[in-house]
Amino acid sequence: MNDILNRNLFFVKEQVGFLKASNNYDIYAPETNAMIMSCREDLGFFTKLLRFTDFKRMTPFNIEIKTTTGERVLTVKRGVSLFLSTVEVLDENGVLVGRFKQKFFSIGGKFNVLDANDNLVCKLKGKWTSWDFQFMKGDTELAQVSKKWAGMGKELFTTADNYMLSINESVAKDAPVRMLILGAVMCIDMVLKE
Repeated sequence: MNDILNRNLFFVKEQVGFLKASNNYDIYAPETNAMIMSCREDLGFFTKLLRFTDFKRMTPFNIEIKTTTGERVLTVKRGVSLFLSTVEVLDENGVLVGRFKQKFFSIGGKFNVLDANDNLVCKLKGKWTSWDFQFMKGDTELAQVSKKWAGMGKELFTTADNYMLSINESVAKDAPVRMLILGAVMCIDMVLKE
């Protein structure tokens, strides 16, 4: 696991785009405002076309998160989704770390976060009235994600969103759950909020 994942604060900024098909993000260290990672989605021709239709939520995605020097940190991917999403998170070597499985009839969006053997690691819970999500293991909060206001011009005329990810200091360094938590930020945006 890349050492960059041992940080506890990440500011995720979606790239501004007008009529864009792919989702691209930059991740910053909030303390310094320095970009530390980039996330890019590579799409095929037909997927790009479907992104401009009502089938957008069903399209597959494959997002690679890399350091600014080009080292792969993790990959978040999903195949075609008809009803409920199952999203996979792979480490820098392409090895499955875990999955997110969307819960049926969840208001606001709920996912079970599972390890590579489908054991429950934590639950991702959100409020349908806002953009606040918590990663909960029982009654313990492991991390939270909240949307940051981008300004009226960006909010009204683009699809760009900004998010603050805060991982609790009790989460051990080099724990695989850190990869799942960071991957889930992309998952929330692509599956629930698009």
